[in-house]
Amino acid sequence: MTPSIFTIWEVMQMKEIYADIVIENAAQLLTCSESAPDFAGIMDGGCIAAVGEKILAVGSKSEILPYIGDATKRIDASGKVVMPGFVDCHTHVVFGGTRVEEYCARLETDDLNELKRRKVPMGIMVTLSSTRGVDTEELYRQTEPRVRQMIESGTTTLESKSGYSLEKQGEMNQLKVSRLLGERLPIDISSTFLGAHGWPPDVEKNRYMDILINEMIPAAGESGLAECCDIWCDAGHYEADECREILQAGRDCGMEPKIHAGAYSYVGGEDLAAEMGMYSADHLNYTPKSALKKLADAKVTGVVLPGIDFAVNHPLFFDPRPMYEAGLELGMATNCCPGCWCTSMPFIIALACRQHHMSPAMALRAATFGSAKALKRENTIGSLEAGKQADILILDIPTYEDIAYRLGQNPVDTVIKKGKITVRGGKML
Repeated sequence: MTPSIFTIWEVMQMKEIYADIVIENAAQLLTCSESAPDFAGIMDGGCIAAVGEKILAVGSKSEILPYIGDATKRIDASGKVVMPGFVDCHTHVVFGGTRVEEYCARLETDDLNELKRRKVPMGIMVTLSSTRGVDTEELYRQTEPRVRQMIESGTTTLESKSGYSLEKQGEMNQLKVSRLLGERLPIDISSTFLGAHGWPPDVEKNRYMDILINEMIPAAGESGLAECCDIWCDAGHYEADECREILQAGRDCGMEPKIHAGAYSYVGGEDLAAEMGMYSADHLNYTPKSALKKLADAKVTGVVLPGIDFAVNHPLFFDPRPMYEAGLELGMATNCCPGCWCTSMPFIIALACRQHHMSPAMALRAATFGSAKALKRENTIGSLEAGKQADILILDIPTYEDIAYRLGQNPVDTVIKKGKITVRGGKML
């Protein structure tokens, strides 16, 4: 059961190594492996063994028994589901303030003229004013509780974007907070520079693009704080040619491209994603079938965001069916942000099933392996396979389908991050 990613020496050593942790007697064990014909890789009564930070073996009780020694911690998962940790591959979790006033006003009406008449503060610029000028200590203080909630809901890896300052120091502060969160909490964080989330109201777009390309992107690249560079490609935001220029500048500075595309219109961002071989193309509400096929052929992961469609009552909910028909691998994320204050991947899975007609197995695969692929980390996380990082959940439910069924419930009992128990009884240790 040991894959080729282990060296020969490691394989030989494993014959003499006992597991640190063994989880046994699971009602269901979901591998969520890439090759699983049922998306989820369901094993009844499956067991898993971990040593150090890695998974040692996955299989039946008889296959795992040789790895159990006197010092092995044995966890009885009878009546429970064992699965990989959730990978939340698209968030804007670092921000200041709140937009609760706007959210509640828009529950009553989406008439923009009426909202303006009421003088309701709206949009990204509200968050800009609450985030710009806030130091890293205060931003960390506001953000940490959200990330703790994510961990307790089973998220073991997340992506965190900047984009709520639109000036160099503020964007760098957001990236620094993401780094601190990953250092201080039991979670892996992939950081993304999103200086092209928009442009400041007091700066012309072309001037801001010059600042982005010549000042902000080089600073982000030099800092080593961002793995990727992102942009909002949409009508009224950045057009495809502008995105190409900005994202190429990011790539030249060591940050791989990803893109917000097709959220409210189709302006060619998806085609650009295929052309540049991006990590992912996210949203995809208005993406035509021809562009979906280009993404699939280019091995770009499509990331869908049920939470934002729900939170804003989107005029066109994304449809996963043509995405699957095109052969597109899907990731799925909370899109945690001021306009979609959601920290729960189980809730997102429930929305994906009810609102977008995904099967529970499809949704779980997207929330684990698919999302790991959107971060180019599928070789280390996202599925339960020997040699991968031991990021494991134990859910206090008898079948994985209960994630979609038990609305608003956190099913997570135990979180194991890199082979260590970090959540027990649904609470961080």
